[in-house]
Amino acid sequence: MFPETIETDRLSLERLTTDDVLDLYEHARAGAPHIDEITRHVNWDPHETPGETHEFVAAMEEGWDERTHATYVVRTREGEPLAGDLGGTTGLEFDWDRRRAGLGLWLRKPLWGRGYSGERAGALLALAFERLDLDLVYVTHDPENDASRRAIEKYVERFGGRREGTVRNALQYASGRVADEVRYSISGAEYRASVE
Repeated sequence: MFPETIETDRLSLERLTTDDVLDLYEHARAGAPHIDEITRHVNWDPHETPGETHEFVAAMEEGWDERTHATYVVRTREGEPLAGDLGGTTGLEFDWDRRRAGLGLWLRKPLWGRGYSGERAGALLALAFERLDLDLVYVTHDPENDASRRAIEKYVERFGGRREGTVRNALQYASGRVADEVRYSISGAEYRASVE
């Protein structure tokens, strides 16, 4: 149902599998370079053991098989920073009854501010609307995460979407802390109008 690999001009999105566990652990573990900055505004904490990373990846593989998640490793292509290395993960979480999906991403710090978020968003929006015929894709961010806000606003505007607003107490961090989240959405009709 989902492509194993999605290529863009500068990125390769590859299905996350248990083959990626040790590589992912290296960059998502407690003490990894910039991990505190990376996890400051996401709902997961740095992984304490490879076993924790394995549990996450196994859950994502199960989600792939059950068609509830399509999770990919983000790799930059030749000529880009960290070329070929694991640069983060991205994907879609599906709500088939409502014909929608949530879009997620985290990237290693050397990839921040280079437009990769919008590039992979375009690829995953094409998957959602052109291949899977969904009606809506939404994305959220922590209100304090200005970098995510700027990146999301750019691609949401480019694809004709809109800011829905702030949903109070919607985000729960792994630590149990609850926070607001800002939500945006792009409809299938808005996406199609933007790419014609």
